[in-house]
Amino acid sequence: QVRLAESGGGLVQPGGSLRLACACSGFTFSAFAMSWYRQIPGKERELVAYISDGGDITYADSVQGRFTISRDNAKNTVYLQMNNLKSEDTAVYYCKAVAYWGLVYWGQGTQVTVSS
Repeated sequence: QVRLAESGGGLVQPGGSLRLACACSGFTFSAFAMSWYRQIPGKERELVAYISDGGDITYADSVQGRFTISRDNAKNTVYLQMNNLKSEDTAVYYCKAVAYWGLVYWGQGTQVTVSS
């Protein structure tokens, strides 16, 4: 059974940090590109960060220099380190797994709220 379980969300003050984790099981994690997306009510889900199975990384312009994506294939886990958080980072954060042959899996999401 495929499972993507996000954790690490919560409430943080502006300027603070959080580290999200997405623990995966039920598929060959190392063969999948992994991404973090976020969504706020009434808006489309947007890409935050991407890491390929080979380790190539891209970021949305809005998080470049503040967020870091990484993966640990031994633990089947992808991480998102978020520093210098801003109120506009408030959203539900989702992890996504994509295989080169087109298979896609999504997690259930974790809420991140940045507020004083």
